[in-house]
Amino acid sequence: MGITVQSLTYYPVKGCAGTAVGSARVGAMGLEHDRTFMVVDAVDGSFRSQRRTPAMAAVRPELLDGGRTMRLSAHGIESVVVAVDPEGEPRPVSLFDKPVGHCPDQGEDAAEWFSQVLGAKSRLVRVPSGFDRDGWGETPGKVAFADAHAVLVVSQASLDGLNARIVAAGGEPVPMDRFRANIVLDGCAEPHDEDVMRRLEAGGVRLAHSVRALRCSVPLVDQRTGLRAGPEPVRTLATYRREPAYDNKVSFGAKAAVVREGTLSVGDPVLVERYGNGAPDPRHPASS
Repeated sequence: MGITVQSLTYYPVKGCAGTAVGSARVGAMGLEHDRTFMVVDAVDGSFRSQRRTPAMAAVRPELLDGGRTMRLSAHGIESVVVAVDPEGEPRPVSLFDKPVGHCPDQGEDAAEWFSQVLGAKSRLVRVPSGFDRDGWGETPGKVAFADAHAVLVVSQASLDGLNARIVAAGGEPVPMDRFRANIVLDGCAEPHDEDVMRRLEAGGVRLAHSVRALRCSVPLVDQRTGLRAGPEPVRTLATYRREPAYDNKVSFGAKAAVVREGTLSVGDPVLVERYGNGAPDPRHPASS
């Protein structure tokens, strides 16, 4: 049957809940609307993340009217609909202590809503027109407000393999949403085949490997409740997925750059043009 696209998800507001779609336009910075908004500290402009504010996971952004407005919802608080303002007041913002430019503020209603939900003075900003931010890795590519790469790819086989280990150790399996993937692949023959896919094509889109996805504390957060629910899956990942080249951080999934834009749909067959060893299948040596 081969490898296919099992699911597609974009995350309108960095750190908040995702939106599953059947089809998506994929541009240089990833799936359309992915991480194009970001919540920042109202004073210093630093980004907010589930790392320190797990409650963000339970915030449900929904883009309406073709992206012209956005509804923000969370349990226990009245939802609000805000107009998206590409020309809002420019606000200096930063990611990981690095300035990323002046980004359009999305107004008082959004700021007050997020401040109430998160219990800290916050502002909502949008990627500005002409935004140009580089990723890093084997193929760096361009990126919006995602940590450092355009697309996160995970295979169902990788999750199944992880959950088998967790259950064998007496734990409860975790859902895919803990890993906040953009593209989930079905049909991979082995767990973590996505690690060694150097070029892959699906629909009209071509992706190139950037780096394995290094994991922090976010997979410990229950994405439905916004509460920490550790120690899994990080505890089990630490037993077999440490990356010596990156300070022994654990990895799960692969980050990729977009090298050809196009449209991607659930069910699209995936052609792996090249694996890390140059072979058509990672379990066989490259032919000389």
